[in-house]
This record gives sequence, structure tokens and C-alpha cells, in this order.
Amino acid sequence: MDQFATEEEQIEAVKKFWKENGIPIIVGAALGLGGLWGWRFYNEQQLLSQEQTSEAYTVAIEKLAENQADFTPVQGFIDTNNESVYAVMAALQLAKEAVERKDLAEAEKQLSWASSNVVEASLKDLSLVRLARVQSELEKYDAAMQTLEKVVSESFQAQVLSVKGDVLVKQEQYAAAQESYSKAMELTDGNQSLLQMKIDHLNAKVSS
Repeated sequence: MDQFATEEEQIEAVKKFWKENGIPIIVGAALGLGGLWGWRFYNEQQLLSQEQTSEAYTVAIEKLAENQADFTPVQGFIDTNNESVYAVMAALQLAKEAVERKDLAEAEKQLSWASSNVVEASLKDLSLVRLARVQSELEKYDAAMQTLEKVVSESFQAQVLSVKGDVLVKQEQYAAAQESYSKAMELTDGNQSLLQMKIDHLNAKVSS
């Protein structure tokens, strides 16, 4: 015999089901629709926020271009948007300007912040390589080597080896520097003239 032998029994079963489960189903559906709407709203808000951050970044960089001695607008942007990739890009720009005006301590500060606050791997490694160069110029050789050890992307390994060579040269470890430059040459697909010049210079230094 079927579970529901008559239409009346089926109707009574449906009534009982809705009496026991109707409210949870309705609430669940409402939450589901609300979640969908909320997700769309969240995405729209995220997009709007990114656009506003991008515009603020552009304004700050334009102010820096107008007055390269005044880091205040860009630093203010970084402090306000410190969880954004735009803040990291702004810090990299400040570091570049600082190097050009020979303020290596400021450059180190900006690059240290950038490398510690960026998630995207290639941008992080770019920050680390630049930081190591600045630390080398500041004669912080151990720190520079430690910074280079943090670089993980294969595409940056030639640059890592080149900077390591530079650090070793400054420490007068010429044989180790030659080895580092040679390894960098093996990984470099593009123009190798600078690396070759460094190797030739070391060969002349060692042989003299």
C-alpha cells in the first residue's frame, strides 16, 4: 500500500510538513537571496573603493611630480591606504625618488615597508631586490644578503645573483663574486653586457 493512499492523506502530510519546516525554509530562502544581494553589493562596493583608491593614488603621484622634495602627499596616501597594493606602489615610487636625491635611509624605510606589506609575489620580490641594493649601498652587507634570501620567484634569480655579486665585490670576495655573476649570466635571457662588464672588471682586478 502506498504511503499516501488518498489525496486527503497527501494534503495532510503537506500541511504537517509546512507546519514543521515552513518557517526554516522561508528564512533560509530569504537568507540565501539576501546573501546573493549582499555579495553583489560587496563586489560593487569593493570596485568603487578600488576606483577611489586608484584616483587618490594618481593625485598623490601627480603632487610628487610637481614637487619631488615633498613626500607628504604620497606618505599620507600610504598611511591612509596601507592595505592596498596602491600603497605599495606609492612606497616604491618614494623609494625611487629618495635614491635619486641620495637619501638612502628613506629609501630603505620605504622598501622595507613595501616588502613587508605586499602579498603579490612578483611585487614583493621586486621590493626585496631593490631593498638589498640600497642596503648594499648603506654597507649593510649581511642585511642585504638576508634580504636576497627572501626572494622566491624564479624570474628574479638572475637579479638576485647579480646583486649578491655586487655585495661580494664590496666585501672584496672577488672569486665568490665572479661565481655569482657567472650564474646570473646563465639565467639571463636578455642583455648580458652589464654582467659581462662586471666579470671583465673582476678578471682584471684579480689578475693585476
